[in-house]
This record gives sequence, C-alpha cells and structure tokens, in this order.
Amino acid sequence: MSITGGCYCGAVRYEAEGDPIMKAQCHCRECQYFTGGQPNDFMAMPEAGFTYTKGAPKRFTKSDVANAATREFCPDCGVHIVTRSQALPGAVILKIGSLDDPTIFEQPQMILQTADAQSFHHIPDGIPTFERFPG
Repeated sequence: MSITGGCYCGAVRYEAEGDPIMKAQCHCRECQYFTGGQPNDFMAMPEAGFTYTKGAPKRFTKSDVANAATREFCPDCGVHIVTRSQALPGAVILKIGSLDDPTIFEQPQMILQTADAQSFHHIPDGIPTFERFPG
C-alpha cells in the first residue's frame, strides 16, 4: 500500500509504503488535547517505509512524562501529522486527517483507552474496545 499525505497548508508532505500495522481510535486524554476534544483516529505504518517528501516537521516530546511519545506537526499551520511511540517501535502513527485519501482508513480495528472517553464521544458498536491498551 502506498499512502501520501501532509498538512493543511502544504508545507509538509509525506509518503508511507507498506501494510498498516494497526488501524485504531484512541480516547486517551492526551489524544483529546491534540484533536480538540475528540478521539484520535490513526493508522500505524512501518517506519522503514515512511519519508517526508517536502518540508520538515517540528517535534515535541513532553519532558515530564516517562516514555512520552514524540509528536510531529507542521511548523506553519500546526497540523499534527505523525506520532512516534516507544509502545510501537518500528512504526509511525499517521493521523487520519493528514491523509490525502482518508477513506483508506475505512474504520478502526480496535478502540483504545475507553476509560478516558468523554460522554459525548461515539464508540462504534462491533469493534473490540479496551479500557487501556490490549495485553
């Protein structure tokens, strides 16, 4: 599978090659910050097949959290593009909103961190859910 995407203003672009490792939706409080309050839809792709093709992202890693993920976003428009997490070594976590064709996501294979879900979040029926991360 070949995926392309980028930020809202077009300053940062990427390509990702390979089969998705995971398609998920996360309701953790941290993801709610990055989405403006909603859950975060994402697709984990092999890091070896990922490359930025235009521009360079700004990176942020929270210094007061153990094993914090690194967020990569456009330095101009602020769109969150990728997360790199020690919990998924060898993967880049693509934000579905950054895909040129978000329809390839289809739907999540699992719903994570439902313990942090807000009452206004929609959790689809028929998809495996986990209060935190699967074991």
